[in-house]
Amino acid sequence: MFIDRVVIELRSGKGGDGRISFLREKNRPRGGPDGGNGGKGGSIFLRASKNINTLFNFRHSKVFSAADGENGDIKNQYGKNAMDVYIDVPVGSVIFLEENHKFVCDLNEDGKTILICKGGRGGRGNACFKNPRNKAPKIAENGLPGERKRIIIELKLLADVGIIGFPSVGKSTFISCVTNCKAEIADYNFTTLIPNLGVVSKNNQSFVLADMPGLIEGAHQGKGLGLNFLRHIERTKILIHMVDMDSDRDPYNDYLVINKELEEYKMHLIDRPQIVVASKVDNDDAYKKFVAFKNKLGIDVIPISSLANYNLDLVIDKCFELLKTAVTYPIYDEEEKEKVIELNDNEEIFRIVKRSNNEYEILGERVVRTYHLINMSEDEGMLKFIQYLNKIGVDEELHKIGAKTGDTVKIEDFEFEYFE
Repeated sequence: MFIDRVVIELRSGKGGDGRISFLREKNRPRGGPDGGNGGKGGSIFLRASKNINTLFNFRHSKVFSAADGENGDIKNQYGKNAMDVYIDVPVGSVIFLEENHKFVCDLNEDGKTILICKGGRGGRGNACFKNPRNKAPKIAENGLPGERKRIIIELKLLADVGIIGFPSVGKSTFISCVTNCKAEIADYNFTTLIPNLGVVSKNNQSFVLADMPGLIEGAHQGKGLGLNFLRHIERTKILIHMVDMDSDRDPYNDYLVINKELEEYKMHLIDRPQIVVASKVDNDDAYKKFVAFKNKLGIDVIPISSLANYNLDLVIDKCFELLKTAVTYPIYDEEEKEKVIELNDNEEIFRIVKRSNNEYEILGERVVRTYHLINMSEDEGMLKFIQYLNKIGVDEELHKIGAKTGDTVKIEDFEFEYFE
């Protein structure tokens, strides 16, 4: 089964918690803080592999998780870092975030690896907080949580030349004649349900040729097999535009319709060099239709007959000639490339939402991150967090919006009473 698009969920590991501990030995009853740091949570990497051809392995595996880091221990023992997880995907896979379809990366080379979900940092033990003013700190940090992402993996075939055209124009027959590919051939629409790949070799030169499933009007909107396979043309450098001369359809209109679909789909498909091929020129009527089509089009058109092996070498030679100067187009629009937003001093650290007459909630990625970082199992940790809230202006903001003594303030699952 050919699977070329999957959605999977990734979960990196949480960092291990730092330990609160004090050394108690026979000859050192007050040995000081010795709580170790937690280990790093496992990260998740995506890696391109030439040993995989489809996304079939992801058909049932929808969630990939990395292990959590180990917690710190007594006697300054650091927690063990969790193992990173490497997920192999086919070369040619393109990664997007599911929530907004933002482009993440293009794994277009064997061995290319990207960090997709970073493991959480391990928390510091209380030994790290010892200083001349506090020689016995009862404070430690929790490990930071890992990341959770849902991503789309799309496989875009790595072909140099793609054959396009309406269904049943002779694409599969052509690729079967010029390569060792054994494509399914039959006289009905959508015989080709998956792209066929073959290697064309001649005079110590070669290129990869792809037979794309037939396109119809509206393919760019998903009609027929449209969007499922238009994306496979995105990597090709050259297109062989095949038009049937032995059907009841108008060849010129077919040519215009296919080009319109390429233009509407964007991704620079219409900008690629095209070799226009008139297929099935096996009789006088078909040849007359070819002559009329060529004259109306006003450009070079190569007549072929795959059954008679007529002019097939001419098409292949033209491909080799154009590939010498063909350019590689990006597989996404540069204008849609995700912009990197840099943090600045004016970034919102927190915001406060009034939930009821006497209940307020503190929101904000940075303040919530700090809350999860501080271990509040000891009074000293809780005091450190309250001091942090005062430092960033939470107390002042609560006063501004009308909070009164005794009101409840929440952040995540932690609650405390507000005092003016």
